[in-house]
Amino acid sequence: MLRQLVIAAGALALVACATPAPPAGGVNANAAIAMAVADAGRPAEDVAKDAVRKPSGTLAFAGLLPGQSVAEILPGGGYFTRLLSKTVGPNGRVYALVPASAMSFPPQIDPVRAIASDPGYANVFVETPDGPIQPSVPVDMVFTAQNYHDIHGYFGAEAAAAFNRAAFASLKPGGTYLVIDHAAVAGAGTSGARSIHRIEASVVKAEVVAAGFVFDGESSILANTADPRTATVFDPSIRGRTDQFMLRFRKPG
Repeated sequence: MLRQLVIAAGALALVACATPAPPAGGVNANAAIAMAVADAGRPAEDVAKDAVRKPSGTLAFAGLLPGQSVAEILPGGGYFTRLLSKTVGPNGRVYALVPASAMSFPPQIDPVRAIASDPGYANVFVETPDGPIQPSVPVDMVFTAQNYHDIHGYFGAEAAAAFNRAAFASLKPGGTYLVIDHAAVAGAGTSGARSIHRIEASVVKAEVVAAGFVFDGESSILANTADPRTATVFDPSIRGRTDQFMLRFRKPG
């Protein structure tokens, strides 16, 4: 218990200056993020990644509030799923979206199904859309981490455009779209999206804006200048420590 309190206090200090002011009603986003990071239900392997994945700063930059709803596209192992669940709390909802086409690949669906079946994460709902990747109801935020490059790499530019249109359609007016991905070198564009699983931030920004979004900010907290950005993200020399960008967009309204 003491460990959770110490972690919560540290996380609270980290996000105090970055988290949006509470709206009317006294919602405390700072405390929600701190408690999400300190959640005793998080696996040890997830906690071990916090030093490089920086969940407190990421959630603060995203601006997610207790009681809100969020669609997490392709949650993978569920690192962020649990964090999102505890941040929005019992009055919020997390829609974990795994396309029907990925259902035959257990690493994409089994971890998040296990989370959704855990009573501690009762606000997590798994949806498997067969068509546009969007939740069954409008949400306050669409969140995707380390996935955008794969849309380009395996399905092409038009699929990426459709991906962004679906994100736009998923959001309530004024909603937020957050994209995190592995950075490529300047000028690389999408050329390494499949081979080394990297994409240039400027390309993502332009494509998302073209879908109707307004660019709302960029965070450098996941940057790593020691990453040459030329090796595959699975290279042992850099795996888990890649240079990443984090972009925030808003749907007008």
